[in-house]
Amino acid sequence: MAMPTTVVPDIEPSAGTDAGFSPRRYGLPEIADPLAVSTAEARELSRVLLLRLWQTEQGTELHSYLRGTLIELNVSLVKFAARRFRSSHESMDDIVQTGTVGLIKAIDRFDPERGVEFTTFALPTIIGEIRRFFRDSTWAVHVPRRLQEARLAVARSSDELEQELGRVPSTEELAEFVALAQDEVVEALAVATARTATSLDAPLDAGDADSARECRLGCCDPALAVVEDVQSLKPLIAELPERERTILALRFTQDLTQAQIGRRLGISQMHVSRLLAHSFRVLRAGLADGQDLEAVGGPAHGG
Repeated sequence: MAMPTTVVPDIEPSAGTDAGFSPRRYGLPEIADPLAVSTAEARELSRVLLLRLWQTEQGTELHSYLRGTLIELNVSLVKFAARRFRSSHESMDDIVQTGTVGLIKAIDRFDPERGVEFTTFALPTIIGEIRRFFRDSTWAVHVPRRLQEARLAVARSSDELEQELGRVPSTEELAEFVALAQDEVVEALAVATARTATSLDAPLDAGDADSARECRLGCCDPALAVVEDVQSLKPLIAELPERERTILALRFTQDLTQAQIGRRLGISQMHVSRLLAHSFRVLRAGLADGQDLEAVGGPAHGG
């Protein structure tokens, strides 16, 4: 296949070109600094170099030169695409690096014979690679792809409907517009909060050291520590004589004093105290973990 009659700017040889490889030997210009080439020149050079790349065997020295030069010539295209995502929380350097991966894929897949401009072919590939990076790599919590796609659809539709209605659209209106169930729309709206995570130590109010999120969270309930003991006690209490079970119930569920229990059962307060002490000894011995009964109900003192 004959080379196209494209006028290529005459660019001086690079001082850093490897002495063992000369682009001019292959009828190609040596580019001193591909990053300094103007946009118009980069487009013309890319057209020529892409055709030669397509004709060149992979793994050869010429193929490596062509591929590397094309990447450098079109870095500006990556930066142009990356500017669309400048409002994100990600570093611009990371976005450009990801977009460069898309550029390399575009260079490797481009077919000059299809008659499509390289920029027209490469830009969607670069943007797609950046979007894939956001979709797969920047979520603080794993979110199914179905919900990620629903979030994007709902976000776009919300902006469009807001302009059309002159107000923020309702969930029902969004669901009808994007042809999703209302529950799915609610999920998609909630998914946006999964993209980033904030430390519990981060202050809610600037300059307020006591406004960290952890200060607003509920405290640990001390009673949770004895739940296991209470569950262990239930079968042990069931094995006690009926009168002792009654005394325990009156003491710890109705909060009666030993004297009140004695009057209700027609026995002395001293007898109630002895029965409680006996029950405690049996229950303590039966506890598998040896926890003190006082951690559950308190001491068996009179009141």
